[in-house]
Parts: sequence; structure tokens; C-alpha cells
Amino acid sequence: MSIKSTIAAIFAAPFVLSSAAFAGPYVNVEANASYPDGDYTAATTDLHIGFEGGTEDGKVAYYVQGGPAFTHTESTDDTETNISGKAGVSVSVAEAASVYGEISGISDEDTAGDDVINFGGKLGVKYVF
Repeated sequence: MSIKSTIAAIFAAPFVLSSAAFAGPYVNVEANASYPDGDYTAATTDLHIGFEGGTEDGKVAYYVQGGPAFTHTESTDDTETNISGKAGVSVSVAEAASVYGEISGISDEDTAGDDVINFGGKLGVKYVF
């Protein structure tokens, strides 16, 4: 099994293994800017429509969202429209602790002019006092 298949299976598990305790659509607008060495270089603004839910016992929560992404680069002073999306899951591992993960992707064009998807991911642990 490839790493992509494994990640997809992990994110699909909440949908397959349990019924939803809470679920619903939402809109998420998020802007991320880059300032290496204190100078602005680029910004991406996502305009996503998403869906979130969780298990009845509240131990697993998940979301999936996607839509257009507007990327502005300072070097060309140009804004491109791409497609981006995210999927995430959070699993309670103790009364005050959970483990979470997210995978994201955005469409792009490589130096040869071919369409590609740039992927990112994060994993973390959240402890509530």
C-alpha cells in the first residue's frame, strides 16, 4: 500500500466506521502570507466550502474543504487562481489530549508548464489544561 493510499484510508475511516454526532457545511476564508527576512514575497487566500462531522462519542472529528485559492506573488505582482483543499482528522487519545492531522493540496504549474498538485501536511498533539 502506498503512502497516499494509507493517508486516504486514515482520512476516510471516520466516514466509514461511525455515524456522525455533529455534521454540517461551513465556509472558511483563510489568508496566508510569507515574509522571509521581514520582506513580503507572496500570499494565498483560500475561499473554501467544507463539511465537518464526528463520531457520536466525540472521540473522532473530521473535516474536508476545498475551493479556489488566489495566490499573489510580489516578484511578478500577479495573482493566479488555483484550486486548493484540505482534509483533517482529530482523535481523542485521553480525556485532555488529542492527536490531529491534516493534508492539504493546491494546484500549480511546474517549470515545464505541466499541471501539478503541491501537497502539505501536519501532525500534532493538543493537550487541554
